[in-house]
Amino acid sequence: MIFEKGYLYHIYNQGNNKQNIFHNRDNYLFFLKKVNAYILPYADVLAWCLMSNHFHLMVLVNKTEFNSKELIHQMTNKYSEKSHQMNTKSRTFNNSIAIMIRSYTRAINKQENRTGSLFKPHTKAECINCFKSIKPSFVQSNILIHNHLPQKQYPQVCFDYIHQNPVKANLVKNAIDWEFSSAKDYAGLRNGKLVDKMVAKEYVDF
Repeated sequence: MIFEKGYLYHIYNQGNNKQNIFHNRDNYLFFLKKVNAYILPYADVLAWCLMSNHFHLMVLVNKTEFNSKELIHQMTNKYSEKSHQMNTKSRTFNNSIAIMIRSYTRAINKQENRTGSLFKPHTKAECINCFKSIKPSFVQSNILIHNHLPQKQYPQVCFDYIHQNPVKANLVKNAIDWEFSSAKDYAGLRNGKLVDKMVAKEYVDF
C-alpha cells in the first residue's frame, strides 16, 4: 500500500477464505479499539463498517510516518504504563495497519483456539481522490453501477457504499439499523468518537 498525505483512501480486508473475523459483539468493539489506536494517529476516519467477515474504512491521511520520538509520545498518550515495553522505532502508516491486523488476529486465534491467518494476506488501500489512479473497485463492482462517474464523485460513492454494505447483504433494511458502522453517527443516533464529521463535510454530503 502506498499512502500520500492529504488524500482519501478506502482501506479494506476480509477473512481468509471468507471466514468470519468477528464472532461476537465484543470482537467488533475490540477491533474498533484497534482502529482507534493504530489508524487515528495517522488519519481521520470518515466512514467505517464492520461485517462478519470483512471491514471497510474510509480515511483521510494526515501523516504517513512517525519518527521514534513522535511514536514514543503517541504511545505514552495511548498506552501510558505499557509504553516502555513497546517497540519505539519509527513506524509508517503501512506498518501500523499491519500491526493492527496481527494483534487482532492473535487475540481471535486465542479466543477461538485456532492458528494461522485470519485475514487475507494483503490489506487493500485504494486512493479515492487521486486523479491519476484507476477506478476504485467499489465503482467497478456489480454492487454499484457507476462506470462513468468522474473521480471527484468517488468520495461520495465510497461513503455511501460503505454504509450500504449491511443492506446489500440483507442483514438490515436500513443502514442506520446496523450497529457496527458509522451510519448511526451520521444519522445522529449515536455520538461516536471514531469519525470526524467536520472533516467529512469537506468531501461528502450526509
